[in-house]
Amino acid sequence: MTPSSLLPRLKIHCEAIDKTFIQKGHVEVPVIKDINLDVAENEFLVVLGPGQCGKSTLLRIIAGLETPDAGYVLLDGQPVTGPGPDRGLVFQGYMLFAWRTVLGNVEMGLKLRNVPRRERHAVARRYIKLVGLEGFEKYYPHQLSGGMKQRTGIARAYANSPDVMLLDEPFGQLDAQTRMFMQHETIRIWEQEKRTVVFVTNNIDEALFLADRVILMEGKLPGRIKKEYVVDLPRPRDHGHPDLLRLREAISEEIALVL
Repeated sequence: MTPSSLLPRLKIHCEAIDKTFIQKGHVEVPVIKDINLDVAENEFLVVLGPGQCGKSTLLRIIAGLETPDAGYVLLDGQPVTGPGPDRGLVFQGYMLFAWRTVLGNVEMGLKLRNVPRRERHAVARRYIKLVGLEGFEKYYPHQLSGGMKQRTGIARAYANSPDVMLLDEPFGQLDAQTRMFMQHETIRIWEQEKRTVVFVTNNIDEALFLADRVILMEGKLPGRIKKEYVVDLPRPRDHGHPDLLRLREAISEEIALVL
């Protein structure tokens, strides 16, 4: 028996979550149904599923941007009732302020919290360096590549020192080569700055490369958890590793996804 002191600490608990949206004023669209999910502290959890399966809605409920119709989310044992600085968000869209530099974007959350200028500059520069953008502090978003914009968003989220990072298909707009580079960068940053991560994707290879555990959603509405897969392999991972290929085949047999 494993001593309780060695068991991973529970960070997020989702209990029996349902969510229905109303479209065109009266049409009810059930989006997720009976979602029960636990996420351990410092775990890298990937929620995998095709488009329109409710995975982003689940992430937004954890973020506090949506309220479930039934069920609840606990973060460190406390109910999630809205957004908070304990959760950092990175979306597929870059969501940067066009009129602010890289430094200005990364320090925005700190500025809104009235952190003194010198302190917020120091924190922002630390995370700009962490994501590999040192030297680009004075660049504006229109001067950056897609990967650089997304790294700016990741740095901004980390600069607020959240306990949990929530990433909603953050690399969906990137070309294949940049996407693979960003996957490697995400793991590098996560290993240096441990956080609990919930990462949403529709890409099997991306999920298996990143995750400690993959939660597979059903490919229809309302979204339900279909299966989970533990990826107990050392990092950095090789996409051609036989164990990853076996997991890829098993997931592919369960549901049609972007490969």
